Amino acid sequence: MKLLIEGKSPISGEITVSGNKNAALPAIACALLSDEDVTLHNIPMINDVRAMLEIAESLGVSIDIKGSSVTINASGLKHCTVSRENCSRLRTSILFAAPLLARLGKAVLYPPGGDVIGRRRLDGHFYGLTTLGAQIDDANGIYNFEAPSKLHGRELFLDEASVTATEQIMIAAATARGITHLYNAASEPHICDLGNLLNAMGAKISGLGSNTIIIEGTEVLHGADYTIAGDHIEAGSFLALGAATGGELTIKGIQRKHYWMTHRIFERFGINIELSENQIHLPGNQHLAVKRDFGGAIPEISDGPWPQYPTDM
Repeated sequence: MKLLIEGKSPISGEITVSGNKNAALPAIACALLSDEDVTLHNIPMINDVRAMLEIAESLGVSIDIKGSSVTINASGLKHCTVSRENCSRLRTSILFAAPLLARLGKAVLYPPGGDVIGRRRLDGHFYGLTTLGAQIDDANGIYNFEAPSKLHGRELFLDEASVTATEQIMIAAATARGITHLYNAASEPHICDLGNLLNAMGAKISGLGSNTIIIEGTEVLHGADYTIAGDHIEAGSFLALGAATGGELTIKGIQRKHYWMTHRIFERFGINIELSENQIHLPGNQHLAVKRDFGGAIPEISDGPWPQYPTDM
């Protein structure tokens, strides 16, 4: 198998980005907190999403898929064990610990699989759940979680701003007794999506988008109808491709507030992108240049006019 890429053609046009899979995966686990229908729209039906839905189904949860919308009903939730095979399929399988503890008082999981990109710690998950009152036994490589009494709110400080640990703690704290203050929390767009879904289900979460998230425990969460935000990584990839080839692009299905860092980075390369509430426009034929910083740690580098690539490359 090979990929043949013919250069010197501008990438132009209009694109609507897919739903953010990093928001969809924790949203599926989060839906298990309620015994009412939780309908998620704009779900990207990729393998990881299907695997997460299949894990939920194996626990007794009802799943109804219609196009890019999924209705999850966990009123039949009855199993507290996620099999070794299912845990090995993806990293976010670990996120079932929190809703199973909240609903059933017990969860049994195995080490999660997924992308092998170096050592990926789980300490933040264990620290968060035990601080909230869970007991954990990891004998024989099996994670046995128990909550003899209801989880309770606490102050927690993560030693790294882990995305999945932040998600785990948010899900666990949503129905815990009392208030949880989570410091050094992750603040990515998919964290905000999870918090907004929880709030739509009746949770009381504030501080989303910052590094301090406050969760006031709510005893019972109800169903919700929620649309997952567009994938900012997919949008950024198309923008980079368009900018590198001098193309003109319009990216739709976005939320403006998720793209301040993207805008800042593109500025440093001399590229202007126009942000509006629901779309991004990349004007064509822009001049690429690395902007010099004050102090000269980064020198200015310019490519001059758009390069003409030889036809025999």
